[in-house]
Amino acid sequence: MFNINLFDWKGCKILDCPAGASSFVAESSKYDIYAVGCDPLFGNDIKVLVSIGKADIEHVMERVSHVPHLYKWDFYPSIDVLKEYRMLALKRFAEDYSVGAAEGRYIKAALPRLPFKDNSFDLVLSGHFLFTYSDKFDYSFHLDSILELFRVCSKELRIYPIQGPDARPYKYINELLYDLERENVTARLLSVPFEFQQGSNQMLQVSK
Repeated sequence: MFNINLFDWKGCKILDCPAGASSFVAESSKYDIYAVGCDPLFGNDIKVLVSIGKADIEHVMERVSHVPHLYKWDFYPSIDVLKEYRMLALKRFAEDYSVGAAEGRYIKAALPRLPFKDNSFDLVLSGHFLFTYSDKFDYSFHLDSILELFRVCSKELRIYPIQGPDARPYKYINELLYDLERENVTARLLSVPFEFQQGSNQMLQVSK
C-alpha cells in the first residue's frame, strides 16, 4: 500500500503512526530496520489490546461481507483469507508487544502531537487513519497531523489511502496540497500497486 521496498530502508528508523495492533514493528527487524509504533491505545495490557484487535477484525469482516463488490479480490482471494492475514498480524503483534514496549518500540501517543524530536525518523508511515476517518476529524486536524508527522521525519512521509469513509477521495485534498505548499512542504499523490477497496490505489507522499 505504501509502494515501499523495505530493503531500500535497511539500517533506517521508521515510525508507524497510528500503528494499531499490526505486525509492522514486529517484523521490521528482519529487514535490519528499527521501527517504532505509536498509538493512543498502547500502554494497555496486551490482553486488552488483543481483545480490541479481534473486535476490530470482526467489525471489518462484517462490513466487507455486506458489500464485497466494492473490493478487489486479487491480493485477498476471499474474506476468509483476509481474516487469516489480519489474525496472523495480530498474533505477531501480541508476541512482540511486551518486549517491544520495554524497548521503546511501542509508545502511547496521539495525533496531532507526538513525543518525538524533529527528524527522529527517516521514514514515517500512516495507514488507514487520516482521510479514512475524515467524517470524524475536521480539516485542521488533518493538516496539523500531517505537519506533525512531517516534523518528526527527516526524509519522507507516506499516507494511505487518500479515500474517506465513502470510498471517494478526500474532498479537501486540493486545498490540503495548496496549504502544504504554502508551508514549503513538497507533497504529491502517487499510484501504489495495491488496491483492496475499489479506487484506493493512491497515497500521499510528503518529502523533504
